[in-house]
Order: sequence, then structure tokens, then C-alpha cells
Amino acid sequence: MKRVVIMGPGASGKSTLALKLGEITGLPVVELDKVFWRPGLIETPRDEWAELQRKLVAKNEWIMDGDLGPFDVFEVRLRAADTIIFLDFSLVRCAWRAIRRSRERLDFWLWLFRYHRESRPFLLEAIRNRAVEAMVHVLRDPEAVRRFVADVVDISRAGFPEDKGNRK
Repeated sequence: MKRVVIMGPGASGKSTLALKLGEITGLPVVELDKVFWRPGLIETPRDEWAELQRKLVAKNEWIMDGDLGPFDVFEVRLRAADTIIFLDFSLVRCAWRAIRRSRERLDFWLWLFRYHRESRPFLLEAIRNRAVEAMVHVLRDPEAVRRFVADVVDISRAGFPEDKGNRK
């Protein structure tokens, strides 16, 4: 687990998980929202974003969290990842978390409400087709995330090499 992609709907906890995994593993964390969005929430042009991701994934170790919806060029990082974590949380759970954490813009809510019907199937298919070498973890609730993190802690403490090639 040296090149990790974390994806999922808004307010599913991608950044929180990335920071926790970075703390445990020592891998550098790249919060894609902070890289992609320019001041005033202006998106980075698609070609420039793809090139920037190519530079980011050229490094040997990283954790990248983010799912930029229709603005994303995720193929670059899917192909480079050795581990993909897909947070497959329900709309209700994500909406509740979004309400609790902050006031979100209308475009965020529209994306969140469409995510399960439109983005989720598309992303899962892309993961199947483009991330053929990666270990894939689909985590469906906070308890699954806690178990995953506990497993990473155990592996990290024990110093065991990771099992390569298995897909969950």
C-alpha cells in the first residue's frame, strides 16, 4: 500500500480517512480538492488537471483523496494506484454528515443527490476496467472503515509485507 486512491460521495469521510492512513503509514496525503479548486471555487481546466495528476502520480508514494464528480479525470490516478478505497456510503448518511459539517453550495447537493444513481455505477465500472493491478476495498459504512484502519494499524505494527494481488 504505497499509492492509494480514496473515492466516494461527498461527506463520506475521504479526507478524514486519508489523513488517518497518512498518519499510520507515513505516506504523504494529497487532498485533491485543495489542488483542483482555485480561489473562488474555479475549477482547473481538464487538460491542465490531467497533466497535474500525471505529475502527482509519478511520485513513488502517496495517498490521494477526492472525487471531483463531472470535473474529474480520475483515470490517471486509477491506473497508477496499487490500492483503491471506495467509500460506498448511503445518500442518507452522506447528507447527514454534510449537514453536520458545514453549509454546502447548491452544486454540492445536486452532485450528492445524483451520485448514487449516476456517478457510483460509472466509477465502479472504471475501477474494474482501469485499476486491474490494484487491491480494491469497498467500504460500506463507518464500522467497515474502522475495521480497515485497524487492519492497517496491525499490519504497520507487525511490519508484515502486504498481500499483493487480492481484490476485495
